[in-house]
Amino acid sequence: MKQTTKRAYNFNAGPSALPLEVLQKAQEELVDYNNTGMSIMEMSHRSKDYETVHNEALSRLKTLYAIPDNYEVLFLQGGASLQFTMVPMNFLSEGKKASYVMTGSWSEKAFKEAKLFGQAVEAASTKENKYRNIPTLNEIQFDENDAYVHITSNNTIYGTQWKEFPETGEVPLIADMSSDILSKEVDVSKFGIIYAGAQKNLGPSGVTVVIIRKDLLEKANTTIPTILKYTTHADNNSLYNTPPTFGIYMLGEVLKWVEAQGGLKAIEKNNDEKAKVIYDVIDQSNGFYKGHATLESRSLMNITFRVTDEELEKQFLAEAKEAGFIGLNGHRSVGGCRASAYNAVPFETCQALADFMVEFQNKHS
Repeated sequence: MKQTTKRAYNFNAGPSALPLEVLQKAQEELVDYNNTGMSIMEMSHRSKDYETVHNEALSRLKTLYAIPDNYEVLFLQGGASLQFTMVPMNFLSEGKKASYVMTGSWSEKAFKEAKLFGQAVEAASTKENKYRNIPTLNEIQFDENDAYVHITSNNTIYGTQWKEFPETGEVPLIADMSSDILSKEVDVSKFGIIYAGAQKNLGPSGVTVVIIRKDLLEKANTTIPTILKYTTHADNNSLYNTPPTFGIYMLGEVLKWVEAQGGLKAIEKNNDEKAKVIYDVIDQSNGFYKGHATLESRSLMNITFRVTDEELEKQFLAEAKEAGFIGLNGHRSVGGCRASAYNAVPFETCQALADFMVEFQNKHS
């Protein structure tokens, strides 16, 4: 099962696989970008060459995601973890409460930060079910006076994903989409804010994308540090301070790659096929493999499962690593196995894992 090339079967949860074509282009341009005699990493973020890269990346993301004109797109730093803080700092005002839907570790972390700045409550939770599923829409409880409702669209650790988003009316819906952004078409107009770290589907680590409705910017708290205000970055085209220039360059190249694949419809179809080939092995294994997530909540991005015999599971992971499969260990907090099949993971890589799983089961059944 070993690959004949030097490329690994990369199932890392993040930082994760990048398109080979993008890496190769970056390699070609690394030392001399656009005949400037400089790497993109060496040039001023105020230069025309970099500003072109910056603005084209913004424009491509707006087009691919069909982002309405009444939204700003920001390139920030600090990952989703900083957004856990920035969201309540900017929008959880006195006399309001924020409602958080608890679906895993990252929603727990976001909720913990919100409680530092005001009243935050659980709108729904599937913790008692070991986060095996996403709450049904009628289980989500919030008030029309809430500051916002917060969800995590895809849960990397538990392998669950929202298939339908709640309708929150006048209450802004805020989503951490770090691990499934740009994996399928999304109606951005349903959300007040979408934020995502780049290192799953958008590019290398270091860039955080924030898509924010302009009317929310007008309501944001003004008595917080300048660098933590969304308005600061919106007013300066995300160039208030030095941005992660190379990461944004790479993000732009990934967006070009998405376009070349046929856009989000094609990406979603490919993601469906990739996940199915692995889930089918799990479902047809007669209990040898057991998925963590319930059927209706299964993630296309993070396929979580166990080998039902604990000792065999250790052997499975060891042999998989030897065969060139990287990143299959489940998160340290839950154990088990996890295959993260983000956009840039080829179908052939997922098929290779499925074949390996079948072979392993046949040897040990």
